[in-house]
Amino acid sequence: MDNMRTKIPGTDLQSFPIALGGASLGSSIRREDAFRLMDEFVDAGGNMVDTAQVYANWLPDIEPSISERVIGQWMAERGLRSRMIVTTKGAHPLLHSMDRSRMSEEDIRQDVDGSLQRLRVDEIDLYWLHRDDTDRTVGEILETMNRFVREGKIRYFGCSNWSVERIRDAARYAAEHGLQGFAGNQMMWSLASADRSLFQDPSLVPMDEEMYRYHLESGMAALPYSSQAQGLFAKWERGEYAKDDNRISPQYRSPENVGRFERCLALASELDVSVNRIVLAYLSSQPFPTVPIAGCRMSAQLRDSLSAAGLRLSKDQLAYLERGISL
Repeated sequence: MDNMRTKIPGTDLQSFPIALGGASLGSSIRREDAFRLMDEFVDAGGNMVDTAQVYANWLPDIEPSISERVIGQWMAERGLRSRMIVTTKGAHPLLHSMDRSRMSEEDIRQDVDGSLQRLRVDEIDLYWLHRDDTDRTVGEILETMNRFVREGKIRYFGCSNWSVERIRDAARYAAEHGLQGFAGNQMMWSLASADRSLFQDPSLVPMDEEMYRYHLESGMAALPYSSQAQGLFAKWERGEYAKDDNRISPQYRSPENVGRFERCLALASELDVSVNRIVLAYLSSQPFPTVPIAGCRMSAQLRDSLSAAGLRLSKDQLAYLERGISL
């Protein structure tokens, strides 16, 4: 699978079709197990581990930014810097003051410099702005990010949890001023539909019809988080959850998702693959570059997720999963 790559337009970056989610690395997944998972990921051809300055900072008695630290330790000990797309996210509000933006140049610089140190690299390949601040112009933000590019701190940058209107504005400003623009977009997106009105964190932005059209028109890369919807369909497949189980996050608890699961199960049976492979292939088979971020805690989960890299679904199969249109 090592030769499978998805090119991120506007860059020279080519990612394995599946990225490894790093939110739990070093915290609920202890360091030794995290190293083993990342070893297996790279051995299978993987080259991008998603992380962020804020990951696991919500847990008590955990070293701040532990995910970045563990990834940095692993890359340094294994000597793998040259094989990896080094990526992380910053400019997230402090968790105790989510209403206060951290999108000033000073705030972003502090996060970039901290991430460089923790990841033990001189330059970050793809840096994501974890949130937006609509009180700041897109021009101010893009000028700041281009400054970091010129300084050699980052190579490319993307946005996460930005509205499609702001993403359009940013693309327009970059084109008009000869600046580098966003190389990609991280949003909440999976085969399981999410009801935004039930999100615990209203600053999260899911894929919707307007954003989907923008990606179709622009060809902008998408790197969806929560791509497996907390493993919902896999848990239904194994019989771990009832369809109306109250352990299911409210945003996913809907008749629509029961229908999508049943169609997913039918297609998985027809293709003789796991439901999880269908869930990830639904994203990686989109008509614009899409690299789903897969969360894995165990080797068996990782292997199953990685096997989705070789599965390509047709346009008709995608429509069937979404809307029940006959194949």
